[in-house]
Amino acid sequence: MSDEASLLAANAAYYRAFVAADPDGMAAIWGDEEICCIHPGWPPIFGREQVLASFREILRNPMQDPVLRRSERALLCGSEGRIVCIEMVGQAALVATNSFRLVDGAWRLVHHQASPLMVQSEPPPTPQAPPTRSLH
Repeated sequence: MSDEASLLAANAAYYRAFVAADPDGMAAIWGDEEICCIHPGWPPIFGREQVLASFREILRNPMQDPVLRRSERALLCGSEGRIVCIEMVGQAALVATNSFRLVDGAWRLVHHQASPLMVQSEPPPTPQAPPTRSLH
């Protein structure tokens, strides 16, 4: 499997854990050191214990909509890789960056950040010139 394919597979595992509300699956994808997560509207969370505690809280919420991914783009540089994608959470679109580090041959998530994506469903109205008045 290519580095890009294995990075995309690691990203897919992250979202499978979300959809399955699987805290063990979520813990398996995260790295052990120097990790950070920024959930939409939350302050930054640092450290494995605190990051995983935040995901346990989210995953056990019975009102949590599934977090689905689309439009993934992989960016690789040696033992570091990032995925930029769109997350769909209910009707909300978020743009997410998931940063991974290659550790002992496996991609481990070290940073996740998601924020609302402003999607305009219709083009803005075209400004119309005011009607001209006849001077006659």
